[in-house]
This record gives sequence, structure tokens and C-alpha cells, in this order.
Amino acid sequence: QVQLVESGGGLVQAGGSLRLSCAASGSISSINAMGWYRQVPGKQRELVASITTSGSTNYADSVKGRFTISRDNAKKTVYLQMNSLKPEDTAVYYCKADARVVGGIRQYVYWGQGTQVTVSS
Repeated sequence: QVQLVESGGGLVQAGGSLRLSCAASGSISSINAMGWYRQVPGKQRELVASITTSGSTNYADSVKGRFTISRDNAKKTVYLQMNSLKPEDTAVYYCKADARVVGGIRQYVYWGQGTQVTVSS
């Protein structure tokens, strides 16, 4: 099994910054892509940013230039640096990892429990 534990959420004023972290643990053989998604009540979960093992990144248009995703493969951890935060960034942020467990053949998608980010105006 793979567990993803997020941290770093909280309340911040507009224009401020937060850094989210997500650490993977368990009987992990390999982790491929990792990413951050967010969801507000009544809406679908949407991609914020993703990063491959080699470091290639992809961002939602709404966060380009403000958010930066990075990862530490040795620590099995992905980060999301969020700058110039806006009230519309308020959401529950979820970490996602495509991983294979030890002894497993297939790769599965794993999700963290989510961390609340609230940006006040």
C-alpha cells in the first residue's frame, strides 16, 4: 500500500504564500508522475500542477507564473510553492501519485487526504 500525507495548508491573506508538501510512504517500488489537484464544493477536482520523475512540469493556466511544483525523489516527496495567492485559490488541495508497490505489476493512482487552503481578501 501507498500512503500520501499532505501538510502546509492554512489561512493566508491575498498576495501571500504557502508551501504544500506531500510525502509518500509504504511498500513503494516506484513512483512515476506526482501532482496537485484542488476541489471546491460543488465543482470537479481540477489539476493544479504535475511533475514527472525527470522533472517535466505541467500547470493549470490559472496558476502559471504563481505556483511552482517540485519533487525530491529520494524523499518521495512533492512540493507546491504557492505565491501571490488569490481568494479564488481557496480549495482543498489533494496530492496524487502514480505508483507501483513492491511485488506489484501494475501502476495505480493514489490520493492524499487533502489539505485546506483558504485565501482571504
